[in-house]
Amino acid sequence: MSSSSAAPRRGEKTEAASAKPPMRDALVAAAFQLFTERGYEQTTVDDIVALAGVGRRSFFRYFPSKEDVVFPDHEGCLADVTAFLAAGDDTDEPVQRVCDAVRLVLRMYTENPAFSVQRYRLTKQVPGLRAYELSVVWRYERAFVEYLRGRLAGRRDGSLRADVVAAAVAAAHNNALRSWLRSDGEGDVGTEMDHALGYVRSAFGAPSERPEDVVVVVSRRGAPMWRVVQEIEATLGEDGSRN
Repeated sequence: MSSSSAAPRRGEKTEAASAKPPMRDALVAAAFQLFTERGYEQTTVDDIVALAGVGRRSFFRYFPSKEDVVFPDHEGCLADVTAFLAAGDDTDEPVQRVCDAVRLVLRMYTENPAFSVQRYRLTKQVPGLRAYELSVVWRYERAFVEYLRGRLAGRRDGSLRADVVAAAVAAAHNNALRSWLRSDGEGDVGTEMDHALGYVRSAFGAPSERPEDVVVVVSRRGAPMWRVVQEIEATLGEDGSRN
């Protein structure tokens, strides 16, 4: 795509752009207005394009289905997440990298809290949209799995670990996000996300990110020091064999 010196810089808007939103945004706005007024099931694509003042072909140029207009930002966000993971290198701690990637999804929601809360309420009311949302979450999770399998290839239970970590990261994100959405977008969702992802990192991250192990050995009073040391070494050896 070539640029032109006449094109507005980022953050600037031409007079025409200020007066009329992009067609994609206009379709989303029209759709949610009708969903609120009539209900999701009662609104058709024809209703949406009529309110937006465009034709059906314009709608399907942007959205394959009516469900997709409810989730207009996920395709771009999924592309950003995939690119972020691909841009990493072998020096990145894999679990931390995925935790950082899922924050891109959170940022997408928090950039427009009012829309995110409105969509959350809508998906709660429409079973078909809840199912669609689960399929969207699954796509993010698969992106995490593919990255982790590549990074953990050759390790013992690498594929299993990748699947478990990806599911845990998705669950941690969803827990913090839904708590925030239920509160109508109030509160510090970033802190909640840190707390939730902390569990994932402590369980699956690099040893330096995990809580230090504490070994407790019970020994008979008066036992010689060499016996105590022997028992500690035996305990540490058993722990290492389990890892």
